[in-house]
Amino acid sequence: MLRKNTTPGKLIVVEGIDGSGKSTQIDLLYKWLPKLGSTVYFSEWNSSDLVRSTTKLARKRRYFTPTTFSLLLCTDFADRWENQILPLLKAGAIVLADRYAFTAFGRDVARGVDREWVRNLYSFAMQPDIVLFFRVPPDVALHRITSSRTKIKYYEAGMDLKLSDNRTESFKLFQKRILAEYDNMIDEFGFTVIDGTQRVQAQQRVVRKIVKCELEGWKGLAIPEASPESFIQTEFDLKDEE
Repeated sequence: MLRKNTTPGKLIVVEGIDGSGKSTQIDLLYKWLPKLGSTVYFSEWNSSDLVRSTTKLARKRRYFTPTTFSLLLCTDFADRWENQILPLLKAGAIVLADRYAFTAFGRDVARGVDREWVRNLYSFAMQPDIVLFFRVPPDVALHRITSSRTKIKYYEAGMDLKLSDNRTESFKLFQKRILAEYDNMIDEFGFTVIDGTQRVQAQQRVVRKIVKCELEGWKGLAIPEASPESFIQTEFDLKDEE
């Protein structure tokens, strides 16, 4: 289990297999939350400058083993946790994370890494206040990805596992494994499951309702010179996104 968030800030995380639509949802949330008058910070999986060049090279040359992949991504997360996420939580900010330790719990185990070993790697992290799990079948995720770009990435498809010589088939098999791990985490880590096959606007309304409920009565780090008007425009008006 992850330790409890004892900071004055709020940690909100989105999870899901590749193509689940979670990034779209957290982007909409990120644009909406400042209207509530709070300072909001966004953190993305695998984005630390500390290991970016190493990760890029290893991906390109396909050097990764399941264990080295796990360790390097945990290093990436630890760097962002210590230098960005935790200090902002301590300051009372809202931190939005596009993927969190649960991504490692899903992907690494799907690659054959020991479940408890991976969980111990991330034991320094805190349990988020909200974990939104956007659940979609692998076939739906595959269609979304191939509709937006021409090629499925090597590690995204789990080609390193040699599940199939066909990249599309390998993607479905690998993402199915990850999905099974996510499903096992729902109760363990208190995921809120959202039907990722619904329309974007319908999902966002659900997301905002959940977040607004969590923030009710909470006073975090305010945006400098936040005016009373900032709190007026908080209805679930998604006309701009339609």
